Amino acid sequence: MPFFSIHFVMIFGSLCLAWGLRYGWQNGDNVALPRGWQMRWQKALVCFALPPLLVIMTAIAVLCMGSEGQMIGLQAGRLSYAIALIFLIYSIFRVGQLALNGWQSLQKLQALVGDSLDVNPVKQSMRLLNMPMLFAAQIGFWRSHLYVSQGLLDSLDADHLEAVLLHERAHAHYRDTFWFFWLGALRQVMPWLPNTQALWEELLLLRELRADRWAAQYADGLLLAESLLAMVSSNIHPTQTFAAAFGATNTSDRLEERVNFLLAEPEPLPQFSWRSLFWIGFSLLPLAVLPLHY
Repeated sequence: MPFFSIHFVMIFGSLCLAWGLRYGWQNGDNVALPRGWQMRWQKALVCFALPPLLVIMTAIAVLCMGSEGQMIGLQAGRLSYAIALIFLIYSIFRVGQLALNGWQSLQKLQALVGDSLDVNPVKQSMRLLNMPMLFAAQIGFWRSHLYVSQGLLDSLDADHLEAVLLHERAHAHYRDTFWFFWLGALRQVMPWLPNTQALWEELLLLRELRADRWAAQYADGLLLAESLLAMVSSNIHPTQTFAAAFGATNTSDRLEERVNFLLAEPEPLPQFSWRSLFWIGFSLLPLAVLPLHY
């Protein structure tokens, strides 16, 4: 059983490429918003998603090839085949663990739910939480639900409350809870890649900026900024697994960037980019070599 097998070459090569792609990313905090808005989204998303997807697809390709046969003159190897299998089992376990933790947090939150209310400003039903803290978040998977606290309803006037709810409506519009669950799963599977945490925080910030910008189409930016400052003073933060919350700002620098963005001249929202899809599609390249295996 040769150690230097075609499977080993593929796995080692994908790991090196994944490491290099992540290591080459530079934080986009110095990119002026909104001039670099679209490029910042594309760069952060591709650098975050492509490396782990490339390794996962390589492991799937190795599994499909099996432990026997050869390709381009190199034999397949049982050891590297076993490594790929163990990695895929580990990945499934980590995704399942993330989903379970999110479900358990959701069940705990359900214990605090009171009556369901209809919110006229955004034509959306919301679930009332019996707590005095200021809280509003979209929580769920594909079809998320709006959760708000009694403290939020008691503390904000109608205009500021509408601004908060519009921001949360933006999260529902973009289905942020669904997409960020899978991005979070990639983060859990390979957290040791370079810049994982920095890229994750960048994507979370860009998600909130996008929701802020969407809400600014229907509410004044100053109202949104004032509502944000009120929300971040609360000391409750939902699990990030199935949640997207208006006040989810980790540092004062991020808060300042969001406030400045809301007070600046509004610019077009980032659009779907085929370029990003094209680059992420490179993760499927390991599957393209399957016909060469025999």
